[in-house]
Amino acid sequence: MELSYCVVNTNGREFLMACLAAIERTHPAGVEHEVLVLDNASDDGSAEAVRDSGHAVRLIALERRTGKAENDSTLLREAHGRFCLLLNEDSELREGAVRALLEALRDEPRAAAAGAQLVSSEGQAKACAWRLPGLGTAALTALFLHRRLVVESRGTTTRRVGWAQSSAMLVRREAAEGVRWLDPDFFVYSDETDFCKRLRDAGWEVLYVPGARAVHHDQLTTDLPSEQRRIVEFHRGRDRYLRKHVTPAEHLLVRALGAWFYLVLALAATVLPGRDARRYLLHVRQELRPWGAEGIREAAERHNRLLDSER
Repeated sequence: MELSYCVVNTNGREFLMACLAAIERTHPAGVEHEVLVLDNASDDGSAEAVRDSGHAVRLIALERRTGKAENDSTLLREAHGRFCLLLNEDSELREGAVRALLEALRDEPRAAAAGAQLVSSEGQAKACAWRLPGLGTAALTALFLHRRLVVESRGTTTRRVGWAQSSAMLVRREAAEGVRWLDPDFFVYSDETDFCKRLRDAGWEVLYVPGARAVHHDQLTTDLPSEQRRIVEFHRGRDRYLRKHVTPAEHLLVRALGAWFYLVLALAATVLPGRDARRYLLHVRQELRPWGAEGIREAAERHNRLLDSER
């Protein structure tokens, strides 16, 4: 089989239905494929909606909630396709995206992954590919040069990048198997960064494909505890990546530069309209103490305990 669509869903029923409809609507003719959905112990009826949808889907319905890296790895292991398109439930493919991604990996035999250009719900292009994290990128970010020199999702031609966001990323399955999939120690955030780093260390390339476009819907919430958990988990992922891939001295310097970056943003937010200095100060705290608060992992563990108590 040529292609496996691999969708992870956590309580995103309406987004998931739109994602599956987009797959059906945009799939290129003549490409043998399958669609796999991993439902991450949702409690919004997502699994039932998939079963009743009429879409030809192989459903993996988990009884306990697990992390994004583990879920993507489960789908990659279960897939039969030579290429696997990793998708979040809130990703919606646009016409021509799949063919452009497939052509990119077919044309470049040493490329293991190809990320699409992500756009917002309003159609605005998002940053979705970057240089790999390290002291150089941290210094450029601290100097507020990151949009020009760290972000690599620019231009109109396919290019090699450090890493690409996995919300719509085509993966060569043999390459993923060769590096033993995604690392489940990353619950969410930096999991694809680590994956792309290990692919590159193994001699593969990672591509950004601007000719492939996918809407990545903004599921932002005004719920402050949820936002705080996301920020905590974001910095945990960064910290885990740095501990794994850079020296201890570089790790400390990167964290210090990151704290400086967010502190400047917090100070600016005190005088700029529509900015929340407290949010940036939370980033500062988590840069300095990335393991010092509750993140998404703990929320998932609490959800699992509740499920266990109800059985």
